[in-house]
Amino acid sequence: MSDTKPWHDQDEFWAAMAPFLFTDRHWMDAPGQVEQALVLLDVMPGANVLDLCCGPGRHALELARRGLNVTAVDRTAAYLDDARVQAEADEFEIEFVQEDMRDFCRPDAFDGAINLYTSFGYFEDPAEDRRVLVNVYRSLRDKGRFVLEMMGKEVLASIFRERDWREENGVILLEDRWISDDWNTANNRWIIIDGNNRQEFTISHRLYSATELSSLLLECGFASVDVYGSLGGGPYDHTAERLVAVAHKG
Repeated sequence: MSDTKPWHDQDEFWAAMAPFLFTDRHWMDAPGQVEQALVLLDVMPGANVLDLCCGPGRHALELARRGLNVTAVDRTAAYLDDARVQAEADEFEIEFVQEDMRDFCRPDAFDGAINLYTSFGYFEDPAEDRRVLVNVYRSLRDKGRFVLEMMGKEVLASIFRERDWREENGVILLEDRWISDDWNTANNRWIIIDGNNRQEFTISHRLYSATELSSLLLECGFASVDVYGSLGGGPYDHTAERLVAVAHKG
């Protein structure tokens, strides 16, 4: 590709992947995910909640539906445009902010924050992951909680497949995967075939174990971290489906 920007800063990537990242099933799963996340956040209706890396708003909309005051942040303008259209249709007042998650910080503004669907670990420099977490910490009020949900290193190791493919509405996605840097980095080569059109993207993101993620959150100022194997609060053991960290400020 001629675009030399990192994959996560390419609008072309997010546009091409949207049909696979946000399928009907993903939208149908959102209400249940938000119900579970709210239990972990322990916030009441009327609280101020940050949805960091909100995408097209599937979780932000559900938070607003439950009476939360929502600020939804994403770097992709097209996703935010779609989210605004739906929020207006549903008559929800959501604040949508186009900003890189490394830069967004609003000190002492939120009672809780979420970052779901492996929207963390994108950056080549690990210091930038730390920068994101410090900004979230600063943006939370005292006693606020941060729910961070991703594919954990241990879970990925148990289900890893080198190759896969799937189809959505006649568009085919081919996936080629490999692990590098002593299990610190997951790499994906994604080929999208839509009729005679072919697009290819190579992405990588940093993997975290439960211990590594907990340690990083504590280093960024959080007082304590609870770890679960699902948003439903199951244990992070051999049955875990995801890595969910609940970080407490104060």
